[in-house]
Amino acid sequence: MSRQIALCILHARSLRRPRTFSISTSGVHVMTNHQDLWDPSNERAWVNAVAHSKLPPLVISVALTGGVHGKESNPNLPETAEEQAQQAYDCYNAGATYVHLHARVPGQPWQTSTDSAVYRNMNRMVREKCPKIIINNTCGGGYGADLSQALAPLDANPEAASLDIGPLATRFIMKKRPEAGRMEDLNFEAVAPFGYEMTETYAKAMMDKGVRPEVEVFHPGNWSLVQNLIDKGLLKPPYLTQLVFGFQSGSYPTPKQIINLAETAPKPSSLTLLGVGPWQTSVMTMGILMGMNVRTGMEDNLYLGKGQPVQSNAQLVEKVVRLARELGREIATPEQAREILGFSATPTSYD
Repeated sequence: MSRQIALCILHARSLRRPRTFSISTSGVHVMTNHQDLWDPSNERAWVNAVAHSKLPPLVISVALTGGVHGKESNPNLPETAEEQAQQAYDCYNAGATYVHLHARVPGQPWQTSTDSAVYRNMNRMVREKCPKIIINNTCGGGYGADLSQALAPLDANPEAASLDIGPLATRFIMKKRPEAGRMEDLNFEAVAPFGYEMTETYAKAMMDKGVRPEVEVFHPGNWSLVQNLIDKGLLKPPYLTQLVFGFQSGSYPTPKQIINLAETAPKPSSLTLLGVGPWQTSVMTMGILMGMNVRTGMEDNLYLGKGQPVQSNAQLVEKVVRLARELGREIATPEQAREILGFSATPTSYD
C-alpha cells in the first residue's frame, strides 16, 4: 500500500468519526445537549457507530396496561394500582427506565379512570418502587371521555403525557367479562378526532402544567400537525416522539415505513419505536438496529411469541434486553435515560 493511499484511508476514517455523542470516562456515550441527540438518518454516524459498537444506550419504555383490554384478554395484565406498581418495579429491575400508565377505576378495574387523584396515587406507588423511572400518564381518556376527563391525569403531575396526533379510525372487539356487564363479545368502532385544534388544546394544557408532551405519530401526514405545534411554540426541543406501527389506520409495520417516518421527523427529535401485536418484535428490532429507543408492554402486545401468552410485562422487557445485547446496544441506566430524553435529573416527587 502506498503512503498516499494510507493517508487517504486514515483521513476518511477521521471524517467518519461521529460527533453525535460525547464519551464519558467510563466509555459510555451520553447526550450532552439536544443538539447532540442521535439522528438515525445520519448514515455516516450510523456506519461508524455500528463498526465501533458505539450506538447510544437503549431507553426501554414499557406500557403496562392500556385502556381497552383487561384480564379477559390475558389474566396476567395488571389492572389495579398495586398490580401496576409491582409490574413497573419488575420492569425497572429488568431494564425499563420509562413507564406509560393507564389508571383503572378502584373496585372496577375493567373501567378506565379519569380521576386525577387515582392517577396521582398510582404515580406515587410507582415512584416509591422505582425511584428514578420516568413516569408518563395517558391523556387518551378512553372511549366516551370528554376533554376535561382526558386531560385530568395532568393534575397528577406526571413527567410526560401522551399526545395523539391526527384522526384515527379504530375498530375493536372487547371480549366478554361478566363482572363488567359484558355477557358477550362487543364490537365497536370510533374515530379519534385529533385535528389541529384538539392537538393545540392538549399541548397547551400540558405546557401550562409543566408536563412534557410525548407526541404519538401514526403516519407521515401527522408531521403537519406536529410542525403546527412547533410553529406555535407548543412543543420544545428535543421533541419527545413515539412512532407507532401496526395500529389501525396508521403506517404499515415495515422497514420501509419505519425508515421513512424516522427520516422525516423534525429535528432534534428523540424517537421511540412502538410495534403493535405480532409486529412488536420486528419493529423493536429495527429501532434497536437504527439507534432509536423502543417501547414494549402488554398495552401493545399480549404474546411473547406465536400462541404463547405473555406472563408479565417484565418478560417482554427481558426480551428487549436480550435482543439489544445480541445487536450490540447497551441498556440505558435511569440516569442516562433522563439525559438522553431530555428530562430533569431530579425525578418528580409524589409525597
